[in-house]
Amino acid sequence: MRQYSAVVERCPQTGYYVGFIPGFPGAHSQAETLDELQSNLKEVIEMLLEDGEPQLESEFVGVQQIAVA
Repeated sequence: MRQYSAVVERCPQTGYYVGFIPGFPGAHSQAETLDELQSNLKEVIEMLLEDGEPQLESEFVGVQQIAVA
């Protein structure tokens, strides 16, 4: 079983959740709920993996909080 980290944001115009897998071309989706987004991303990844294991363009490291005065 493989695991991928997703970056998730909420679109201020639509209120939809938007997610993508860093470094994985084409691995992105949107949905009204987080559960639906997770399901959509899983489906997209499974479809993309049908073409073989991707050459990831980057590796997700994490997030940082940046304070600016």
